[in-house]
Amino acid sequence: MKLDAHQHFWRYSEAEYPWIPVGSALQRDWLPEDLAALQSPLGFEGSIAVQARQTLAETRWLLALADQHPAIRAVVGWVDLRSDKLDAQLEEFAEHPKLAGVRHVVQDEPDDRFMLGAEFLRGLGRLQAFGLAYDLLIFPRQLPAASEVVARFPEQPFVLDHLAKPAIKQGKLEPWATEIRALARHPNVLCKLSGLVTEADHEHWREEELDPYLDIAAEAFGPDRLMMGSDWPVCLLAANYERTMASVMTWAQKFSTAERSGIFGNNCARFYLKKQIHPL
Repeated sequence: MKLDAHQHFWRYSEAEYPWIPVGSALQRDWLPEDLAALQSPLGFEGSIAVQARQTLAETRWLLALADQHPAIRAVVGWVDLRSDKLDAQLEEFAEHPKLAGVRHVVQDEPDDRFMLGAEFLRGLGRLQAFGLAYDLLIFPRQLPAASEVVARFPEQPFVLDHLAKPAIKQGKLEPWATEIRALARHPNVLCKLSGLVTEADHEHWREEELDPYLDIAAEAFGPDRLMMGSDWPVCLLAANYERTMASVMTWAQKFSTAERSGIFGNNCARFYLKKQIHPL
């Protein structure tokens, strides 16, 4: 099973998506039919749709899309983890069979230790009871706090988005590499090989510039805890869907057939869909 572990949908509105660059290809609607046309030639059978707005309305919309489009295998939505009404929100959404996890845009929080706040920790502590994973969307400076958080919840499944956005354009590895290895020591954390092309020079990046970061992720997590995600359509700022996927598929040739099957779908299915997948 080939799955894209990380992509987005939206109906574009400048007010609702202020983070989208003005004049970019992202300033339009991007919907399931757009992605299907790109995935089919590469043999991908579906994807995980991830939140792009921190609203309950978007979570409802993504789940409604998933009801209409079988290729959306699961949704990572948003709930207010700091709210005293969190349980009511989780009870509403967790009944939906395609809600697999939640995410908060921690990278935008000015406090690097935001996730260690009492209210946020209380919210994280409720996810396991509802069978939900948590996506870590952070910058390298927030990795130490992330390691502390995942250590507090050893039974809670976590996945790191975009390798924590390393400084690929600058060719900088440290202290990111050291902190990635520290996070990976916690077996309840997986890692998405996503969002890398947009951390490189958008106009002039080369596949080999990504390889040191991919190598460190593979060394730290092992291939059984890696999953490929396109971050489409955000990836279009730097590359089309095919080139984005090829940047990791070429690198992954060093692994066995079973390991590649894991990276390009089976690990994602086990994590988000709770399916035991066996390689062909």
